[in-house]
Amino acid sequence: MQPVHVHSLGDTAFSLEFAEDGAAAALAALLGPAGLPGLVELVPTPRALLVIYDPLTTTRAELEPAVLARATQAATEPPPPPRRWVLPVCAEGDFAPDLAEIAAATGLSGDGVLDRLCASPLRVAMLGFLPGFAYLDGLDPALHRPRRASPRPRVPAGSVAIAGARAAVYPAASPGGWHLLGRCPLVLFDPQASPPTPFAAGDQVRFERINAAAFTRLAAEGAKP
Repeated sequence: MQPVHVHSLGDTAFSLEFAEDGAAAALAALLGPAGLPGLVELVPTPRALLVIYDPLTTTRAELEPAVLARATQAATEPPPPPRRWVLPVCAEGDFAPDLAEIAAATGLSGDGVLDRLCASPLRVAMLGFLPGFAYLDGLDPALHRPRRASPRPRVPAGSVAIAGARAAVYPAASPGGWHLLGRCPLVLFDPQASPPTPFAAGDQVRFERINAAAFTRLAAEGAKP
């Protein structure tokens, strides 16, 4: 699992680019508990890993060989089992403003769309766009749809959405152009918590349908995954 390219990003970071999806997340999972001196943060994307370090503690010349050695180790060891999360989603009433449109576009019923959304675990490909916004790979191909032609100026926090080949849950209210199929009542980003979001690249997420009464109860409790 050696990178195909290593890019310098100034005197505090470098990135490793891989040929396979998931390689960056696997290396990040291995490096996390390694405790390499001067390592500040790891930011994986589907095929790249950003390595941020403290230049007062280490240098790229010192850190890069240690990271590459871990990459070799990761290629020969089975990856650790992914963490698994179950996220409740309510698709009743105003919680699912695009469900009927997606059902019509796919030839499925509304329940059919939700059944496919909830049928299989999805994989966290990366975090981005908003703090705690997890891009979820593995969406059923029948639900692959282009983004909305006209983005909404405000998408409510907790909105469960699809666009392209991915799903996501908006951790906070923001503009957005994804199709909204339901609402999750859980708190997915808490800046006072450590870590502030439960998700990391490589995790598995499965959606589970709930009714409006369960949504109201979980939201009132401030429940987290």
